Amino acid sequence: MVYKISGTINENARIIVIKESDWSIESNTEESAGNYEIDSLESGNKLVSARTVSGELLSYGSVTPVEYSSLGNRGLFGGIYDGAEIVNTIEYITISTTGNSNDFGDLSAAKCRAAGCASSSRGLFGGGHDTDATNAIDYLSISTTGDASDFGDLSAARRDLSACSNSTRGIFGGGRVDDDIIDYVTISTTGNATDFGDLSSGRHALAACSSSTRGLFGGGDSPDNLIDYITISTTGNATLFGALTNLSSFLSACSSSTRGLFAGGGTLNVIDYVTINTTSNALDFGDLTVSRNELAACSNSTRGVFGGGDTAGGEVNTIDYVTIATTGNAQDFGDLSTVARNLGSCSNGHGGLS
Repeated sequence: MVYKISGTINENARIIVIKESDWSIESNTEESAGNYEIDSLESGNKLVSARTVSGELLSYGSVTPVEYSSLGNRGLFGGIYDGAEIVNTIEYITISTTGNSNDFGDLSAAKCRAAGCASSSRGLFGGGHDTDATNAIDYLSISTTGDASDFGDLSAARRDLSACSNSTRGIFGGGRVDDDIIDYVTISTTGNATDFGDLSSGRHALAACSSSTRGLFGGGDSPDNLIDYITISTTGNATLFGALTNLSSFLSACSSSTRGLFAGGGTLNVIDYVTINTTSNALDFGDLTVSRNELAACSNSTRGVFGGGDTAGGEVNTIDYVTIATTGNAQDFGDLSTVARNLGSCSNGHGGLS
């Protein structure tokens, strides 16, 4: 089992968790002002010290962490172009911590420009590009590590598509070549996708995120700033939601249960946010640490993470993160194991699973 502690700080601080059993450091993280949570701890009493940016030192002894499920805290990045070749690599991170990614396994074939979505236990990567667009969908168990297996096929071969999900249904929208298609699968089974409806306008290189009831599709080529929405549990055509603050393609998106973020695209470092269960135009959230496109995003209930991408200087291995409920610029999270763009992503704790 795994354990966590939580608390509140009035300003940004470095929080160090020490195991009282042997006085070793178990966690050492920088946390933003407000509520914080540190997980993936062992059982047993802790000494917790917080050093604020103003120099104040706060210490708490004999803190007992609480037991929790580790599900809902893992993000996957799968299928990349590393600047030289397309590879089938899948890497994973623990979203609530910071650090470099780790090897998870491989997709069933080398491809990039795929889209990822997930339930609380299973991740899917659909479509993409190897020598041509593909309709293949792979699946894997997020809480373990290992190679992906064949799930079924999309209704049409396409790349540069997007995907979102709730706890049971995965939705794939847009993409080249048939770029107004929306289709869906039941994540817990295997099988081919079924027609859901159409986007309000055909486009590719868009991004998607979701609450437990509603999916959003934003941006896209040529570039575009449209945001569409659907009700995930039904079928039907998408409806106009609003607009992003900029024309943007090859961007990324992630969400909490209430708020969706759209980040990057083109030469932008912009992060936008919307309240998913309303309709409105997006507002400025802050900036990525690096302006880039062709990046990927994943999230848990509190944190959004953005990985990889392409800049004016080439592909990067950057991973940065934000606290979704606030606004502000992204902070460094760690690095992917290689420079990467055109990658897909999913997580077992995003807003659609609330």
